[in-house]
Amino acid sequence: MDIKKVAVLGLGTMGSGIAQVCAQAGLETVAYDVKQEYVDRGIAMIHKNLDKGLEKGKYSAEHVNSTKALLQTTTNLKSLTDVDLVIEAVIEDIQIKKEVFQILDEVCPAHTLLASNTSSLSITEMAAATQRRGQVLGLHFFNPAFLMKLVEVVRGLETTQETIDSAYGFAEKLGKTAVLSKDTPGFIVNLLLIPYLLDAARVYENGLASATDIDNAMKLGAGYPMGPLTLMDMIGIDVCVKVGDILFDAYREPKYNVPPLLRRMVLAGHLGRKSGQGFYSY
Repeated sequence: MDIKKVAVLGLGTMGSGIAQVCAQAGLETVAYDVKQEYVDRGIAMIHKNLDKGLEKGKYSAEHVNSTKALLQTTTNLKSLTDVDLVIEAVIEDIQIKKEVFQILDEVCPAHTLLASNTSSLSITEMAAATQRRGQVLGLHFFNPAFLMKLVEVVRGLETTQETIDSAYGFAEKLGKTAVLSKDTPGFIVNLLLIPYLLDAARVYENGLASATDIDNAMKLGAGYPMGPLTLMDMIGIDVCVKVGDILFDAYREPKYNVPPLLRRMVLAGHLGRKSGQGFYSY
C-alpha cells in the first residue's frame, strides 16, 4: 500500500519528531494528543526544529513552509477516519495502548495500518485488542526521529507480509533504513543496548570511575559517538528503568536488573536532560 496520509498519536519528544519526519517527506500528517496544550507544545517543538534547520541552511524556506502546511492537529481520536497509517507514541503502558488500538480499530478505515512506536512492549498483545491483527505492527523510531536513520519494523505473531512490505516502503519514503525484528521484548536495539547502559551505571555506582571518565573511555576507546551515561541522560533515566524492568520481567536475566542508583535518581527527579539533572547537570 502506498501510504499518503499518516496520524501520529502523542506529541512528546518522540511523537513530535515522528510527525515532523512524516510531514517533511511530503505526507499529510495529523498530529494528535489528548489536550490542546499538548498539541500546541508538540507543534511548537516541530516549528522550532524546522526554523533552526532553516537558519543553519539545512532546509529551504519552501521546504519549511510546505512541511508546516502538511501538519494538521486534533484532540479527537474518533476524527481519524481517512488515514492510511497511525503511529502510536503515547505513554509506555500496555493497557493504555490496547485501549487506544481498540478505538482506532473502530474508527479507522478497513485498510489502515496500526503501528506502535513502543520500544519494548508486545505488538501481538496490542493487535489482540483489534479485529485487524494482520495490519498491526511496530514502527520503533529513535530519538531524535528527524535525525536518526533507523526504524525497527516489528512483526507481531499475525502481522502479514503485505503489512511489512508497506512499512518498508513507508520507511524508504521517510529516508530511513528499516530492520525487521520479531515481536520479542526489546526487539534488536534495546535488547543489546540496555544491558550496556545498566552496566555503565553499575560501574559508576560502584565508584570505579567518574561519569566523565566512563563516557570518554567508551567514546575514545570503543569508538562510540556518545558515552553511555550521557546517552542515558538523553533517553531519560526513568525510561531506561522502565525498559530495564520490562526486559527483566520477560527474561529474568541479571544483565537486565536495574541498579538501585537509577531507581534513587528517578525518585529524586533526576531524569536527565528533560529535568535538568541526571548524571550531569544541564
